[in-house]
Amino acid sequence: MVWSREGCGLCDELVEELAPWAAARGWALEVRDVDDDPEARRRFGLKIPVLVLDGTVVCHGRLDLPELERLVRGRP
Repeated sequence: MVWSREGCGLCDELVEELAPWAAARGWALEVRDVDDDPEARRRFGLKIPVLVLDGTVVCHGRLDLPELERLVRGRP
């Protein structure tokens, strides 16, 4: 899941980079607005976009593909 914010260019970039990676694996990319969730807004604030996999923050700001790959390999 990607926590994003409307009008965030960095968020758009991360989603554009991540979408083909997710599609190649048959995964649906879920994007949520951080401002629609008080807990997420409190937790992440201005540290968006945030990529979260199974409750673990993978990266924020820019896509960290090596870290994402590492976490995906370690999934049960």
